[in-house]
Amino acid sequence: MRRRHIAAVVAGNALEVYDFVIYSLFSIQIGHAFYPSKSAYASLMLSLATFGAGFLTRPLGAIVLGGYADRVGRKAAMMLCFVLIGVAIVGMAVVPPYSSIGVAAPILAVLARMTMGFSLGGEIGTNTAYLAEAAPPHNRGLVISWQPVGQALAFVAGGLVGLAVTTWLPATAVDAYGWRIAFLLGAITVPFGLWLRTRLPETLHSAEEPGIVAAAAGESRLVLARRTWRIFGLGLMYIASGTMATYVFNYVATYAQATLHLSARVGYLAETGGYLISIPVVLLSGWLSDRYGRKPINVYGNLVLLVLTYPTFVWIVRSGTPGVFLFGMMLLSVVSSISVIYVSISESIPKSIRGSGFSLTYSLAVVVFGSTTQPIVTWLIHATGNPMAPGWYLTGAAVLGQIAVMLFPESAPVRLAAKSRAALRASA
Repeated sequence: MRRRHIAAVVAGNALEVYDFVIYSLFSIQIGHAFYPSKSAYASLMLSLATFGAGFLTRPLGAIVLGGYADRVGRKAAMMLCFVLIGVAIVGMAVVPPYSSIGVAAPILAVLARMTMGFSLGGEIGTNTAYLAEAAPPHNRGLVISWQPVGQALAFVAGGLVGLAVTTWLPATAVDAYGWRIAFLLGAITVPFGLWLRTRLPETLHSAEEPGIVAAAAGESRLVLARRTWRIFGLGLMYIASGTMATYVFNYVATYAQATLHLSARVGYLAETGGYLISIPVVLLSGWLSDRYGRKPINVYGNLVLLVLTYPTFVWIVRSGTPGVFLFGMMLLSVVSSISVIYVSISESIPKSIRGSGFSLTYSLAVVVFGSTTQPIVTWLIHATGNPMAPGWYLTGAAVLGQIAVMLFPESAPVRLAAKSRAALRASA
């Protein structure tokens, strides 16, 4: 694959993460624009509820847009998804405030978030299916690893844009229009991304690889999905574990300030630094999985996270120093990135249901586990009064992931080929 092809594919998922970061950073200002209230708490909660509306439409988007990708083609679905993402992010930026159009403002904001969720529901599965089919089999792990790398870069970019807007503009300007500028900066990438995607070759009708479960003659997609239920069940556990970990690490800045009473700068450095350092680790994991198999990377990578999580949080809490917090959090963030979760699942799903199957599995994991992680962690800290609560939660997520990766079948072509050669020698 050419570099521009990879960039075109991962751009949509990266823009999703950018949108997530910007909304999180400016949720207070968004609440002021669409939900003016005498209670700052009420305004913020309504703003967060609007953000949560996007989670509700993800499974629907996974079914509709993922199914469209499986029937019509990956390229057509990716174009449609990116158009919807662009409409949603621009719509969020230009909707007039409540003071101008009244109740229509929050209604339009909710519609924009639901459109974003719907499009993202089909985006991730379609993108990953395309990369799995377009990449050379011997290099597939490395190519698909650019999906999480794109997400990491988007986290960093969103944080930097948020920092720039709040630094260069006075607080009143940020509240009035600064947050809109941040959204529009992300929307600038949409025309370029669409242009890149128009140049992508289609992959849906290429030949299925040996070793992948295929549909029998006349077999419906629903029957095929039932036949591969074990892959979807383990995949849901697997993605749930990774999603819970991701949302814990997204909570680092808040955790540093509200619970450990460290500065906001320390929390921001830990969160951003973890994403930056994880980028080469993610790519190395993909490269190694192409040579030694997916399962060793997933099993041993997740095991290291499971072993290190609790003692690292004990060290952080007992020390209470910025240096230990920075080192510990970045260490766990980097260890959690030793994974080839996307490639393992996409290789194990039959092509005729790969787009919808991966999309729905991912969307359900994000809706059920991702959207609830930070509220649960916050409640645990409040209910127990123990700053170790995020460590408990992350340990539980790692246990769930370890069960999934131990049971998940190997899918790397290099390992399947070696297994076939061994079987032939044994039968000779």
